[in-house]
Amino acid sequence: MRARHLPLARAVSPLELFFDLVFVLALGQLTHHFVAHMSWRGGAETLVALIAVVGIWTFTTFEITMLDVERKSTRLVTVVVMAFGLFANAGIAHAFDDSPWLFVVPMLAALIGPCVYAALTAPGDALRGHFLRVLLWFAVSTPLWLIGAAAEPRTRLWFWAAAATIDLLGTWFAHPIPGRRIDSRRLEFDAEHMVERMRLFLIIMLGETVLTLGRVITEHHDDALVLTLALGCFVALVCLWQMYFGRAEREVVRHITHTTDPIAAVHLGLSAIYGVVAGLVMFAAGAEMLLGHAHTAPAGIAGALVLTGPAVYLLAQAVYFYRETRSDWLPRVVGAAVLIAAAVVAYRLPPWLVVALLVLILGGLAARLSRASASGTAAPA
Repeated sequence: MRARHLPLARAVSPLELFFDLVFVLALGQLTHHFVAHMSWRGGAETLVALIAVVGIWTFTTFEITMLDVERKSTRLVTVVVMAFGLFANAGIAHAFDDSPWLFVVPMLAALIGPCVYAALTAPGDALRGHFLRVLLWFAVSTPLWLIGAAAEPRTRLWFWAAAATIDLLGTWFAHPIPGRRIDSRRLEFDAEHMVERMRLFLIIMLGETVLTLGRVITEHHDDALVLTLALGCFVALVCLWQMYFGRAEREVVRHITHTTDPIAAVHLGLSAIYGVVAGLVMFAAGAEMLLGHAHTAPAGIAGALVLTGPAVYLLAQAVYFYRETRSDWLPRVVGAAVLIAAAVVAYRLPPWLVVALLVLILGGLAARLSRASASGTAAPA
């Protein structure tokens, strides 16, 4: 396939990096909510909030890449969304009890406002038509968000889960309506810039997970077992970092510069981000609980989360690599399967053994993928 000649990739601007920092708060808030409400319902609440806040990032990032953040009007929209995102992310803590409006109103404003702007100012009929279709999808989900905010806390989750499902499906399927769907092959798009945005966002999310470990270390600074387990969790994070920022990232860039439909490739990458963030939230919550009760046996739900979180992270990446590059996906699926199998028994294992299994599995997988990188060949699919 002949390489597609893309426009010169624009560097990520300071404003875009500034915008991303708001979502450091989001990951911390999601983790805290999950730890504070450790139940199936608490997990569902965390997932609903995750879909909403990650949706703000993915939609805004895609939009400003399409419309060019160097335009004054686009820069203003970015700053406004950043402000709304700050309040929405801060509102996660009490969204499901006595303060739902602090979460839902800024969240809806951050999604709908920029979409109206894009529908009016996007270059070309195709893009404007696409953003109009996005508004139609929001018109279906918005009443459910508002009704949920007005409902009693015990029923709010049902309305918000329905709204989040609609928003997620809209994102995954590019907001189609019968007979109308965007033809992304005909649109100019700075795909390399978007890949860099996703790359930096992943670094920020991993960095927030490191901060979670740092807080636990500070609170248990004189406990040798906690410090040892925290080091093991840090090694696991380094392995997760290496598995993407080693060979995998180069494969993504190579694919996007050769595909005839870079928007579709980037769109799948944005969809995978939901799974990546969910995996990191599960890992951070599990690590916080596990390290906080390092001397308690068995590890219980904390041990299961510490192993399941990285599995979700790997599966989200595996879907992308299978669909787009056909390389390096099978080792990730196998690694995730081994992690899930270990998570099943981790409930009854002592914390130190859970962390040892985590490091052993992720270390082996990282070494496997690194060997493929050093040899210059893809890991067999």
